This record gives sequence, structure tokens and C-alpha cells, in this order.
Amino acid sequence: MSIFTKIINGEIPSYKITENDGFIAFLDVNPNAKGHTLCVPKQEINKIFDMEEDHYVELMKFSRKVAKALEKTVECKRIGVAVVGLEVPHVHVHLIPLQDMDDMRFQRKTTMSKEEFEDLAKAIAANL
Repeated sequence: MSIFTKIINGEIPSYKITENDGFIAFLDVNPNAKGHTLCVPKQEINKIFDMEEDHYVELMKFSRKVAKALEKTVECKRIGVAVVGLEVPHVHVHLIPLQDMDDMRFQRKTTMSKEEFEDLAKAIAANL
């Protein structure tokens, strides 16, 4: 069982932004930039291209909706998208508010307090 499945099942707390029957979006607790969000299918699938095509398209639609809300909430030049999948064997889409290319490199991290995470999750959700 992946860490994301544990989050989906409520076994591990998260800064949830939104969810529906098939997907969940929550803030990354080790963010590259303020607002770094993960969009995750509730079905545990290891590799994105192993998803059924319809399920993949629905994940992208869900991610787009979250990205548009994120862009309204966090000042940035654009929202970057990455699917890496090596660190957690459960499909997830990274949505990262970008100021420059270094925000996508997964080497520069930002820190936020619990209250900042909670407030930001609520603000993004309000823009959905």
C-alpha cells in the first residue's frame, strides 16, 4: 500500500484541496514552491501509462481544474506539470507554481508552517 493510498484512506493526514470519486488533490508536504500540489488517482496504479486511457484523460481533466484554481491563488508565471513516478509507486501529477525553471528541478524546496499549509489549501479550494 502506497503512502498516497494511506492518505486517500485517511490513515495519514494531508492538506486536501479537493476530491471526487476517482481523484484527490492535496498540497505536497515537501514542496518545490508554495502551492506545489499533487493530483492522485484513488486507484493505486504504479505507472501513468498503465492507466486505462479514459482514466488517464480524467486525471488530466481533474489536474487542469486544480491547476486553474492554483494559478488564481498563488502568484506565479505559470503552473508547471511533472509526472516522475520514481519516488512513490502510485501515479501522481505534480502541479508547481513557477517563477523560474529551478522550481521544477526538485532540488530547491520551500518551508511552510502547518497553518500556512491549511490556509493555502482552503484558498485554492475556494477558487475551484
